[in-house]
Amino acid sequence: MKLLVAEDEPKTGIYLQQGLAEASFNVDLVMTGTDALQHALTEPYDLLILDVMMPGLNGWEVLRMVRAAGKDVPVLFLTARDGVEDRVKGLELGADDYLVKPFAFSELLARVRTLLRRGGSSPTQASMKVSDLEVDLLKRRAIRAGKRIDLTAKEFSLLELLMRRRGEVLPKSLIASQVWDMNFDSDTNVIEVAIRRLRAKIDDEFDLKLIQTIRGMGYMLDAPEPD
Repeated sequence: MKLLVAEDEPKTGIYLQQGLAEASFNVDLVMTGTDALQHALTEPYDLLILDVMMPGLNGWEVLRMVRAAGKDVPVLFLTARDGVEDRVKGLELGADDYLVKPFAFSELLARVRTLLRRGGSSPTQASMKVSDLEVDLLKRRAIRAGKRIDLTAKEFSLLELLMRRRGEVLPKSLIASQVWDMNFDSDTNVIEVAIRRLRAKIDDEFDLKLIQTIRGMGYMLDAPEPD
């Protein structure tokens, strides 16, 4: 698989290039929007990873020209801009996903693999739903049974991970790496505390419990089958 990374911060660009190369991807790295556009229009890439703010052309302009040229290659935006309007603008231009800095490399890698499996033809997932729990990924908010659930940034990231992997038992090590960007330390109870706080907001007031503990294995979010 051949990827293009367009990132104007040299250390970040090299970090991404090396990490993706270690994951067995063939990666070209450029640092301006002008170079990104030239490469995207002349080379056969399986995925474009574009920083929004770049010299020459910004990521939005690169994407607009790539789509105008008839190329449906998947595009993942990297940006420090976390406003809803910015995310909506990128998605309306034809981006497939949007990752806000700072992010864990493991999350980037997971999204890259998801986009490559999906290809360029599927619409971006803007929301997720399990039973009466709904998550709006663009506005980054959760609603259960019509009631708005106020979550911290980490709580939302944890809930998003659990919902994206619905029905899968997620070990603490995976949760630690994808939500906290750290190796799991068995001496810390940060995961248990975070799950407890999320449960208090998502499950405690409702008869149907969605967040489940699988003893000795990890945590899972799903709607239990009726008896």
